[in-house]
Amino acid sequence: MKALILVGGFGTRLRPLTLSLPKPLVDFANKPMILHQIEALKEAGVDEVVLAINYQPEVMMRFLKDFEAKLGIKITCSQEREPMGTAGPLALARDKLVDGSGEPFFVLNSDVISEYPLKQMIAFHKSHGKEATIMVTKVEEPSKYGVVVMDDATGAVQRFVEKPQIFVGNKINAGIYLLSPQTVDRIELRPTSMEKEIFPAIAAEKQLFAMVLPGFWMDIGQPKDYITGLRLYLESIRRKSPEKLSIGAHVVGNVMIDPSARIGSGCLIGPDVAVGPDCVIEEGVRLSRCTVMRGAQIRKHSCVSGSIIGWHSKLGQWTRIENMTVLGEDVQVKDELYSNGGVVLPHKEIKTSILKPEIVM
Repeated sequence: MKALILVGGFGTRLRPLTLSLPKPLVDFANKPMILHQIEALKEAGVDEVVLAINYQPEVMMRFLKDFEAKLGIKITCSQEREPMGTAGPLALARDKLVDGSGEPFFVLNSDVISEYPLKQMIAFHKSHGKEATIMVTKVEEPSKYGVVVMDDATGAVQRFVEKPQIFVGNKINAGIYLLSPQTVDRIELRPTSMEKEIFPAIAAEKQLFAMVLPGFWMDIGQPKDYITGLRLYLESIRRKSPEKLSIGAHVVGNVMIDPSARIGSGCLIGPDVAVGPDCVIEEGVRLSRCTVMRGAQIRKHSCVSGSIIGWHSKLGQWTRIENMTVLGEDVQVKDELYSNGGVVLPHKEIKTSILKPEIVM
């Protein structure tokens, strides 16, 4: 079985982190975002993953070669010379996806994090026997999204409504699809939208079914949603595999600390925190609702909340970092400084406090 992951372009919403690495390689809960998806696909029986990329494919492939062997899964790349939308990449990767077996294949949006119930999706797809299955998720504010109007009893999709002003339903496209090979025949080799062009045509022929995603869902393509996604992900780990979470006198709520990280005495870490490999957290540090990436160092009595600390960054002692501050790779923050929502580009040295949300170039 095969799968296509839509990796796409520059990851501008997650800058400054994506200035150092392509977005799918940015860590989420201590491993690259895309690895969460590849592991789930492997577990569902997928043996070949195709990445649709138009930015830095060589960086991605170099990195993923290591995981090919570890996971025992073939990873190849389909490079777009120009952005091809959400459907064009399927036409571009036709030779890799359609092999004459008639087997359906998965398509995933690389920004989405969820519990990936892919085996259930395969069973549902076989049970209705039609051309395509999409995963949908329920949201509080459907007016911000494209809504999928469906028959709740059978899952048959009736129509799509883009950002409805009156209530038509609360289920939105979750960016996870299972498609039959003939779907690729519908797509021309040009920039095309799955959501606006291809799916409405399939739905009109009564060939499109939707499955409601059990568990959580989040598009983690921007910092605020990344932090929310981390909370939901750690909640899900607490339910499914609590042994992966850290415990101890210094831990409060759901926290994931890499075994190679060093934690000083008198720290309080949590809730909703990920501390990556080789991090050094000195004594008396307070961390909540944040990610501290590989090799970062936080000196004593500092406090970080609701923020992302990039790889190999260093915070001086008694610093306070909060309100969706994002430090890129290798940022140095001097002692006793405050950041209120600062977005700091890689390799910068911060010598004065950032009192209001701003980008530090």
